[in-house]
Amino acid sequence: MKRIRLSKDSENLLLASVEEVRRRRLIEWRREPAVTRVEKPTDVNAARRLGYRAKPGFIIVRSRVRKGGRRKPRPRAGRRPKHLGVVLFKPGKSRQSMAEERAFREYPNMRVLGSYWVGEDGVYKWFEVVMVDPNHPAVAGDPGLKWLRED
Repeated sequence: MKRIRLSKDSENLLLASVEEVRRRRLIEWRREPAVTRVEKPTDVNAARRLGYRAKPGFIIVRSRVRKGGRRKPRPRAGRRPKHLGVVLFKPGKSRQSMAEERAFREYPNMRVLGSYWVGEDGVYKWFEVVMVDPNHPAVAGDPGLKWLRED
């Protein structure tokens, strides 16, 4: 495919419109529940890389995870402030794996194929999780997906 060279003005207009669409999307997503099933993937190429196919038995779930560090409860017994161990406490797993786990908890009969980043604002990160139902006839009969049934 031949690449078209845009003028600076056209490029700036295009970037501004893409940014506006992204901003509106995030505003909508903030109002939705933390785990939401979506009709189509936001990034089709990323979903297909993870194994998504547009056929029955495959679903896409958008999962929202809060950003920032975590806090431990303050110890009840006395000690000097330096040894409280309350701040600078990091979670042991990535936000992406948290999003996958939340999606799996919402849809326990599905298997997680993978996930990809779709957006973030100052408070949240959103990931789309590709899930498949190994017992669906369309998936069970597919020889390319036989590995899902082996367990």
